[in-house]
Amino acid sequence: MTDTIEIRWHGRGGQGTVTAAKVLADACLSSGKNVQAFPEYGPERSGAPLRAYNRISTRPLRLHCPVTQPNIVAVADATLLDSIDVTEGASDDAVFVINTGKAPEEIRRQLGLKETQKVFTIDASKIALETIGRPLPNSCMLGALAKASGLVDLETLLEDVKKSFGGGKFSEKIITANLEATRRGYEEVREG
Repeated sequence: MTDTIEIRWHGRGGQGTVTAAKVLADACLSSGKNVQAFPEYGPERSGAPLRAYNRISTRPLRLHCPVTQPNIVAVADATLLDSIDVTEGASDDAVFVINTGKAPEEIRRQLGLKETQKVFTIDASKIALETIGRPLPNSCMLGALAKASGLVDLETLLEDVKKSFGGGKFSEKIITANLEATRRGYEEVREG
């Protein structure tokens, strides 16, 4: 891993993309790394495209601006692939984690990725429906991103997901469902 990893998340309002970036930062912080997590909103409404960002480093972070050259791109809503250039500025060795039922090879062709760039796919919306009962892909995407990047181990991530949803904010049933979605994302993500 380089000293600093930059992540750009693409999603839509209401999908938990900003929450996913914050939980990932908390998990990496628990692993002893320096972190940043912050959103970039357009029109603030449910369903509107948005970006969220992470910086994760072994050194103190002094840069405070949007991520323009991501090492990792996470796309929580595959419909954005048709309207937004999610590859913009991505490094030559970038990792793409996409919420889709499509095979990684199909996404690689669709996005015109280089051979040096890695593609991981996970049907996070389907897994969320099966575990949570709603198509909220954020927890599953966290698991998939953790596996694809190696930034944080599954147990640390699960602890931080539990903390994020705990504290009386959500029922034990919701917490358990999100933990299961996270675990399944980690276990079922496919690389191509």
